[in-house]
Amino acid sequence: MEPARVTRLDDLERIRIRDLVYMPIRRPLGATAFAVNAYTAEPGQEIIEAHDETSPGAGRHEELYVVLSGHAAFTVGEQAVDAPAGTMILVPVETHRAAIARDPGTVILAIGAPPGAALPPSPFEHWYFAQPAFEAGDHDRAIAIASEGLRDHPGHGTLNYQLACYHAAAGRADEALRHLDVALANEPRAREWARTDTDLDPLRDDPRFPAV
Repeated sequence: MEPARVTRLDDLERIRIRDLVYMPIRRPLGATAFAVNAYTAEPGQEIIEAHDETSPGAGRHEELYVVLSGHAAFTVGEQAVDAPAGTMILVPVETHRAAIARDPGTVILAIGAPPGAALPPSPFEHWYFAQPAFEAGDHDRAIAIASEGLRDHPGHGTLNYQLACYHAAAGRADEALRHLDVALANEPRAREWARTDTDLDPLRDDPRFPAV
């Protein structure tokens, strides 16, 4: 198993490009799924150079900017965005963007990849996002959200297990049992979960409920 690759902001090389300082991250970590780098600058100086992702040297990336520390002022298209630490800004390929550092110690993380490169999303995203609806008793919405994941992960054990729970709570035994069968066939832990999971209690008197 390949070990994790670790670096820290303080360990990154600092390369001055005019007023901003470029801190390469992708290269030292060897990331291949996306581009990722960091930038810093003195207050009042450019920290993200004015550009769009169709410019010479650009990768036609959709870019996410994360203000890790300090404070920046972004211009995205014609929109001014005040960006204290914790701000996240997603910028489309063709949209012009630039940023000025406002505070000392401002650092911006830039993550980019071609649109669609990160899709499909991981299976967990679907049931994590569905959980608030389920907990609020909106079972139909929970089912709709989680079911979107079946397009890309039709046989995923945990996703189908969650859908079994959602359908059981909604009183849809046929759908719940169908998803539970898929979960038991593809997720070794599902049998143990099903033994005590109260979400499945509405199914336990059904003769089709599997022996777990």
